[in-house]
Amino acid sequence: MLRETATRESRASLQGRRAVFPFSAIAGQADLKLSLVLTAVDPLIGGLLAMGDRGTGKSTTVRAFAALLPAIKAVKDCPYHCDPAAPQSACESCRAAFAAGAKLKTETIPVPVVDLPLGATEDRVAGALDLERALARGEKVFEPGLLAKANRGYLYIDEVNLLEDHLVDLLLDVAASGENLFEREGLSVRHPARFVLIGSGNPEEGELRPQLLDRFGLSVEVRTPQDVPTWVEIVRRREAYERDANGFAATWDKDEKALQGKILSARKRLPDVTVADDIQEKVAALCLALKTDGLRGQLTLIRAARALAAFEKAKAVTLSHVKRMALPALRHRLRRNPLEETGSAVRIERAITEVLGP
Repeated sequence: MLRETATRESRASLQGRRAVFPFSAIAGQADLKLSLVLTAVDPLIGGLLAMGDRGTGKSTTVRAFAALLPAIKAVKDCPYHCDPAAPQSACESCRAAFAAGAKLKTETIPVPVVDLPLGATEDRVAGALDLERALARGEKVFEPGLLAKANRGYLYIDEVNLLEDHLVDLLLDVAASGENLFEREGLSVRHPARFVLIGSGNPEEGELRPQLLDRFGLSVEVRTPQDVPTWVEIVRRREAYERDANGFAATWDKDEKALQGKILSARKRLPDVTVADDIQEKVAALCLALKTDGLRGQLTLIRAARALAAFEKAKAVTLSHVKRMALPALRHRLRRNPLEETGSAVRIERAITEVLGP
């Protein structure tokens, strides 16, 4: 039960460690927070890219979201924390156990949220040969990397636009297949690596490769707040957290649990949310009007609108849901015209009015 499952934030408080800043307490980043929540409602949306100004709390928001996520059930002691209810997507060891009719032990664990450092080596990310066992016992044993640890969870890359090309290539391969294939030193291992990719960064420091950019389902621009009340509230909450992190987190615990409950309820409603044919046609017309590359934008927009409808307890996707999710789903998929002075947001808003109506 949700009420019986402590969040990482609560556990940090119980064990005397500094609590994470509560997700519910973050002010001034509504678009980023909603997009993160929708990736939890439907991971098939495909992840989130948050680009914007320095010091706007992008990393803080992502880490707070990680502490909020409801716990999951996993096969006990499995390095890939396979889902006991989905043997078809399990690792080779768990699949063999399922096929043999073995009753595997399970455990409840926090959703994996793994940071991928910019300076990480390919071995650290993809996995490597366990040198200690190889030298001591002459055994060739695979040591799982960050991709294995992120399976069924989130892989977070801060300053994603500075990621080295060889790691980008690796991520593209894994993101496309949902598996990581390790073949080295005569050892061949294939394991599940299905995760939601979260990236953040400052666009002034460089652009993402188009292939990687396309792999993010949603994209939001994080800007410095432009009104005094929001500035004051952000600073006030931050100062309260710095004075007493665990006490501050405790005051938001009710809000955190309520949001957890909404996410879990939305997941249950999601399969029953319908998308009418006329909505599908409107989304297709919008994508054609914007000349988006490929069909991934249309699929993402439908999925995001359906997740939003489920989160808001609607039984069917409406044009309002589509309009609200069009910008984050399509802004990074538009073809660039060097002669066009307007930005992608203006182009999308104009197309929404022309195709979907005011």
